[in-house]
Amino acid sequence: MTKEDLHPELVQDMLRKRIDIDLTLEILNRTNRGDFHQYPKVIPSGVPAIDGVNVIDLRDTEPTKIIFKFEKRHAMRNLERFELLEMLKILIARAEVHLISLEEGDEAFLFSARALTTLGTQLLDRCAFGVLNGGSATSYCDQKKNQSIDTALFAAVKPLFTDFSTMYKEKPKGLTPAYINPDGSFGASFLELKMRGRLIAAAQCQRELGSSLREPFMPLFQMTSQGNHETLMQAYEKLSNSPLLAPLAEHLGLRPADWLSGIQPLIAAFSRSSEGTSIKIFDRAYGKVHCSLPLPGGHGQSFIVLRDVFKKLRHQGIRFAMLSNVDNLGAYPDPIELAILAISGKPAGFDFAFKTPIDVKGGILISTADGRKNIVDIGPAIELCEVDLMESRGEPILFNCATGIFDLDWLESNIESIPKLLPTRFSDQNKEAGLYLQAEQVTWEIVSLLPDFAAFAVEKKRRFVAAKMLVEMLLASGFGLSDEAVPETLKSTAKMLHEGQNWLLSNIYGMRLEQGRWLPTNIF
Repeated sequence: MTKEDLHPELVQDMLRKRIDIDLTLEILNRTNRGDFHQYPKVIPSGVPAIDGVNVIDLRDTEPTKIIFKFEKRHAMRNLERFELLEMLKILIARAEVHLISLEEGDEAFLFSARALTTLGTQLLDRCAFGVLNGGSATSYCDQKKNQSIDTALFAAVKPLFTDFSTMYKEKPKGLTPAYINPDGSFGASFLELKMRGRLIAAAQCQRELGSSLREPFMPLFQMTSQGNHETLMQAYEKLSNSPLLAPLAEHLGLRPADWLSGIQPLIAAFSRSSEGTSIKIFDRAYGKVHCSLPLPGGHGQSFIVLRDVFKKLRHQGIRFAMLSNVDNLGAYPDPIELAILAISGKPAGFDFAFKTPIDVKGGILISTADGRKNIVDIGPAIELCEVDLMESRGEPILFNCATGIFDLDWLESNIESIPKLLPTRFSDQNKEAGLYLQAEQVTWEIVSLLPDFAAFAVEKKRRFVAAKMLVEMLLASGFGLSDEAVPETLKSTAKMLHEGQNWLLSNIYGMRLEQGRWLPTNIF
């Protein structure tokens, strides 16, 4: 199909909505040729053990606890890359790192949580902090999707849902409130908290290292879309003067809201044609004739969209890039994770949270027959009953938190091939716009392209307080919990997430609860 085959009114509608018509048609034609049906299915053989080497349990990071083991010769070679050998010697002298003999005649280091924190703090100024910023509040506030979580829950929070969606439905998701205050007022946005979290980390780093901050300190980067880039950039100008950011930034001598950006093109939604399995462009959005629906092509496009950003960061001396969805309050650069990546030399590390009763969809960490680690989705790749069976055998089921840290040396050398090798997936959507197909590349499927990666087993309430739907954010903020009609399984999970949200606001974002509202704490 070519542009000439499309109805002129549809073409004009797509251009008006800034849809990349050429890219849309390329995906459509490749799909109808069968190009996207050649990806081999991943066959799970079990789940990898939490061994403190490849899968590291980070739920308990009491300072003296040994949580990571790695071969001495490889650890020293890798730490030399980051000029951390002298610090390693100091930690050995303090007995925070121990040396043990292995059966093969080699030696290994045992690292305590305190030692890893010390090493990782030295790396914070060499880690960029990025978000996938393409999401819109239109999908976030979609009533159909929110009701599908639980009808009783939706009824319990409907007044607050209506007020919120009326005010924020047309905004980028990152600019919407990340929480609701106990008094019912709207809190700071996801992006404002991300920027404050960076400044809080800078203050802690300055205090612990006793030296001035190196520039650029934890540079911010983002993937935006054609539909929201200008709105976001205008918002950052205003947020520079925010009470949560301006005083802290001035004290530290840092610019609070500078973002390196890559702009993702928009593609059209697709629909099944009446002629079997081939697809066509969805041209009946909201029931209107010749009306297209613009969508981002999935977060997996970030690798090509941010290619020049990654190269610039590496040129600036940045060694790691952390990337996460904008809606996860628990996604922040953790010194322990940075230290483990530096010591191991692995090209990437990803967060995985332990399964809860309501986790019935999403990607889980598995082992394959050849001994590799991978992520597979419950449903398309592995049945829920298989997951339940593994869990009944005592095998820990770890869910992907959509948070990763990448070694920029590896990423830069592979950045051209990644977009071509990542699978393109199609999912059925039933939203207010209608029934349609969404084509996406998923960022986290990059694990199948990596030679190896570190898996961090984390506490959900500390690292994965995310909100794909508005109702989830309301739950984490403590609303709907007192309604008797809401199922107990939802209530127990919601209480856990609410506790996590409070901990994150206090400890990561430097906030205090006062008279029903979260306010910025003066940390100096």
